[in-house]
Amino acid sequence: MRIVPSLLAAACCLAAAAAQAAAPPPPAPLRLTLSQALARARAYSPQFQAALAAEGIARDNRAIAHAALLPSLTLNNNYIWTQDNIYVANDGPHEFVTLGDVHQNFNFALGPALKQAGAGALLARAQAQIAQRGLRAAVTADFYTLLADRHKVATARQALADAQNYLKVSREREQGGEVAHADVIQAELQLEQSQSALRQAQLLQRQAKLALAVLLFRDLNLNFALADDLGQAPPLPPLRRIQALAALRNPIVASAQAQLEEARQGVKIARAALLPSFSLDYFYGMDAHEYALYNQYHQFNLGNSVMGMLSIPVFHWGANRARVHQAQAVQRQAQVQLSYTQRQLLAALQSDYAAAQAAHDELALLARSRALAAESLRLVGLRYRDGEATILELVSAQLANTAARNAYNDGEVRYRVALATLQTLTGVF
Repeated sequence: MRIVPSLLAAACCLAAAAAQAAAPPPPAPLRLTLSQALARARAYSPQFQAALAAEGIARDNRAIAHAALLPSLTLNNNYIWTQDNIYVANDGPHEFVTLGDVHQNFNFALGPALKQAGAGALLARAQAQIAQRGLRAAVTADFYTLLADRHKVATARQALADAQNYLKVSREREQGGEVAHADVIQAELQLEQSQSALRQAQLLQRQAKLALAVLLFRDLNLNFALADDLGQAPPLPPLRRIQALAALRNPIVASAQAQLEEARQGVKIARAALLPSFSLDYFYGMDAHEYALYNQYHQFNLGNSVMGMLSIPVFHWGANRARVHQAQAVQRQAQVQLSYTQRQLLAALQSDYAAAQAAHDELALLARSRALAAESLRLVGLRYRDGEATILELVSAQLANTAARNAYNDGEVRYRVALATLQTLTGVF
């Protein structure tokens, strides 16, 4: 009786193993370069897509303003029925009106409105570029932070392996009577600290991966890997070239200039309300008692007419003057903002370039410190095996090696981020 449950359990285990073997393997991680990550971020970033939508709307506004300069054609169709013995204002009990209307406005505000819409399109384009460059800086920071965290996990694993090895050596030396039990205790403490450091590094790596995944995928997907080019940072161009690129391709200044042009045209539009306007309508069609080409008297129902209207502003309780004053205030503010933006650009350019230069120069020092720390750990480890160094010296060398490796990775990230920040002012170089 006890054999049957055992056979059933074995059969279930075999079935589960067979199902697991038959299941398709998980897909390989998606490998992404920085350029591929940027393309994905542009597709899924709500801020960047909103900027693109605003740019499209601004282009359409310019098309609308351009259309206002051209004549329009409208076909109006009306039918009016009136009681036979009461005509009121109509021509008869049945009135059919079909008129084509070619309408043209002549207004001093139309030209400035078109220029204002063009400036708005330039403003939206500049803001889209600002959003794109800001997104590039954010993705670059998250991309290389994740790569650096991956290097830190590898460093933590190596430190853990070294701590395990040093604990083994300490126990061997204790058994040989070469060191006291305090060395073993210190090695065990170092091992536990290395295990904790590895868990912390893995946590930071996962958090960095989650932050990047939010930017790169429609659904939260962690099945991806990054192409590791952390140590292949491009060189920093000379300051003169950076300044030239910033003068030619800075969207922040372009945005302020477009805002000033919008304000200038706004003043012209406000002043146009003080001037006369003229409209012209050309009508062709019929206004008859019968919906036909000829009426009952064999007269042709179709005809044409022209109507011109001149509007002269006389008195509006000062409202038009107030609008002019408002537009002039906006123009003055836009001029002040442009000047301030230009000063900000010069200061930011100097500051960001200095930060990038410092991060670039620091990499050489960090690389030397990393090499020296690795060599120091190797030598102290040999001396400890030979009984010439203490466990405290060994622990100190191991901590210094880990700190130097992590500091170098952080320095690589700082340089990458400094370049990306500088490129928000200059574009890609």
